[in-house]
Amino acid sequence: MAPIVHAFDWPDRFVVGTVGGPGARTFFIQVRAGNQIISVAVEKEQSAVLAERMDEVLDELMADDSNSYSIPALAPEELVDIDPLDQPVEEQFRAGAMSLGWDPATAQIVIEAFPLVESDEEDLEQVEVIVPEEILRVRIPVGSARAFAKRTRDVVGAGRPLCPLCGVPMESDDHVCTLPEGFR
Repeated sequence: MAPIVHAFDWPDRFVVGTVGGPGARTFFIQVRAGNQIISVAVEKEQSAVLAERMDEVLDELMADDSNSYSIPALAPEELVDIDPLDQPVEEQFRAGAMSLGWDPATAQIVIEAFPLVESDEEDLEQVEVIVPEEILRVRIPVGSARAFAKRTRDVVGAGRPLCPLCGVPMESDDHVCTLPEGFR
C-alpha cells in the first residue's frame, strides 16, 4: 500500500515548538498551510541536528560560486516566528528517520520525516524493506529555512541549563554533578 504523503509546498508556517515545561517537554515539528495543520513529534536532538544541518546546507550553497541563488547569511527578521505552536497540537506520528535536501529547480530546502518503526532484535537479522505508512514532506524557501533553524536553536536552548562540568541537565540549584571527585 502506498504511503500517505502530507506534502506542503511553500507552507504558511513551519516551526519547531514544544508542549510542556523544561525537563518534560515534547518537541514537535508543526507545519500549516491554510486550515491544514500537521504536528509530528520529534526528539530534542533531532530538532537540534535538523537546524544545524539546515544551516550547513545553506552555508555550502552560499560558498558555492556556481550557485545563482541568493542565500541569506542570517534569518530575515520578518520571517522569524516566535509564536507558540498552533493549538490544538495533535500528534500525527513520532518521527524516526528524517531527510534534508536541496531542490535547485525550485530553490527550496526539502525536509522529510518518516514515522518511527519499532522492531524486535530478532527482526534485525532479517533484511526487509519497510514502506512507511505516512511521510511528511515540506518544501521551504531559503529565507524560511534560516528562520526555521534560528527558532529551532532558540527552542532547544530554552530548556534546563546544563551543568558546566558534567553536561547533564540540572533539575535545580542543588544539582549533584555526576563526574567522579577527581574530575571536578
